[in-house]
Amino acid sequence: MQGKVWRAPQIWRILSGMMTYTKPLMLGLTLLFSVFGIQQNSRPRPAALEYTSDNQMKLPEDYREWVYLTTGFDMSYNPNAIQMDHHMFDNVFVNREAYASFLKTGTWPDKTVFMLEARRAESKGSINLRGNFQTDDVMGLEVHVKDESRLPGKWAFFAFREKKTANMIPTSESCYSCHTEHGAVDSTFVQFYPTLLPVAREKGTLTSSYQASVEGGSSK
Repeated sequence: MQGKVWRAPQIWRILSGMMTYTKPLMLGLTLLFSVFGIQQNSRPRPAALEYTSDNQMKLPEDYREWVYLTTGFDMSYNPNAIQMDHHMFDNVFVNREAYASFLKTGTWPDKTVFMLEARRAESKGSINLRGNFQTDDVMGLEVHVKDESRLPGKWAFFAFREKKTANMIPTSESCYSCHTEHGAVDSTFVQFYPTLLPVAREKGTLTSSYQASVEGGSSK
């Protein structure tokens, strides 16, 4: 038992004093954590498009934090393509700024960057009994870039072969003419992006060549 009995008014004065000092402390801590959270969220993302001093493109290593557009399975645009001895998945990502702009306009702004990630497919593994799944074996990284001030044709391709930088693929390669002739929007294959094709239709930005060849000459 406590030797001295505290009267209620005395206890209240003590507690009131403690609360007087505690409130500013708690308020200060709340503000501190709030500022810290704002700083964390406002940190700029790494630039999607960067070059070295000798005009090679730097690999945007955070591309898997971009907007995911689609996945193709064993896709090929070349009628003479050699049959591979394994299956492939192609995952396509685009930088967030370009994606947000496309949703508003139906077109791709300058500094748009697409990343195509090719991964080996497997059918046997763990508990899988049918179908295919993606493995951790990244077999290729290709980039499609829109950079109007640097690239003569506004768009260019880069392929990363186990390096952090890549030279531009020469414009004589067939990928340029293929995209120019068959791209649904601004030389890009929006026809394979299920969430963006309706946007292009609504905004009226589908190319006439695509509409004529696939949609009967009109945007649905």
